[in-house]
Parts: sequence; C-alpha cells; structure tokens
Amino acid sequence: QEQLVELGGGLAQAGGSLRLSCVASGGSFSMYAFGWFRQAPGKEREFVAGISWNGGRTSYADSVAGRFTITRDNGKFTVFLLMDSLKPEDTAIYYCGRGPYGVDSIGRQEYEYVYWGQGTQVTVSS
Repeated sequence: QEQLVELGGGLAQAGGSLRLSCVASGGSFSMYAFGWFRQAPGKEREFVAGISWNGGRTSYADSVAGRFTITRDNGKFTVFLLMDSLKPEDTAIYYCGRGPYGVDSIGRQEYEYVYWGQGTQVTVSS
C-alpha cells in the first residue's frame, strides 16, 4: 500500500522560509507526478505546486508563484517544497499527493491524486 509522509512544517515569521518534504514508500515512485495541496480552516483544499515524473515540468498556483519551488529526488523517494518569503495567508495544513502515472502534464484538481499523506501544519506569524 502506498504511504506518504509529510515533514518540515512548523512556525515561521513573515518573510521567512520553510522546506517541506514528502517521503514515499510502498509503491513505484519515479514514474508518478506529485503535488502539494493546502487547506486552511473553513476553506477548500487548494492546489499549490506540482511536478512531473521526471522533474522536467512544474506548475504553481498564482498565489505562490515566484516564492515556492517544488523539486524531487527520485533516489531518495522524496518530493520537496521550498517556501520562501512566507506570508500569513500561507498558513494551512499542507498535504502531499501522488498524481498521474507516466504523463508530462500536471494535474491541478484534487480528484487526480489518489494517495495522500497525513499533512503537516504550517503557521506564519505577522
């Protein structure tokens, strides 16, 4: 059974940085796209960033473009999300999800992701 674990959440000040990690086990990693979503209290889960199976294509929500960077290390079965210039509105629970198999396009819809981690809390103070 595929398992995903998110690490690296915590408390940061506005303008600071955090790096999240998503570690996968129990299935094929290299041929799948992966994505990061987040959910704030009272709001829908929203797409943040995605990366194709070979890392050659990335996609970002307008709200984080230019501040967040998604990368992957297939040898470590890990996807990273580097968050710079954090804002209070970035406060949310961040989830990692496994996306489509063997395609170059990056899905931005929640239904395209089958397996999810438990989430990690990110809190940004002003």
